[in-house]
Amino acid sequence: MKSHTKYMWFKTDKRREYIRITDDVAGAVAESGISEGMCLVSAMHITAGIWVNDAESGIIADIDQMLETLAPFGPDYRHHRTGEDNGDAHLKSILVHNQVVLPVTDGRLDLGPWQQVYYAEFDGRRKKRVIVKVIGE
Repeated sequence: MKSHTKYMWFKTDKRREYIRITDDVAGAVAESGISEGMCLVSAMHITAGIWVNDAESGIIADIDQMLETLAPFGPDYRHHRTGEDNGDAHLKSILVHNQVVLPVTDGRLDLGPWQQVYYAEFDGRRKKRVIVKVIGE
């Protein structure tokens, strides 16, 4: 068994952004030389997440609206008593999760026909990173 690790860095312009990273993850799989295994993609920050879904603008807007409805930006979180203003970002991260595990088959990322990998940023405008770890044979 072998493994390959790649870090990806992001600095978003807005507080909330959704960035399609499928090609970057597929590139890490290709670099790994692993033909059969798994690929972990994990946001290394507590106010960001990773998900797999369609790359259609309507569903992305729907996801954003759902997250804002469930965990709205605002001043009413206990976490803000620490001097922070990102309580909603912590909750949004929990809702979308911070990582996904994806199959690697025949040396490539093995996604369904519409599946795309996204980095979800909920407290942006500063440098953040994602780890991609490919493990297999």
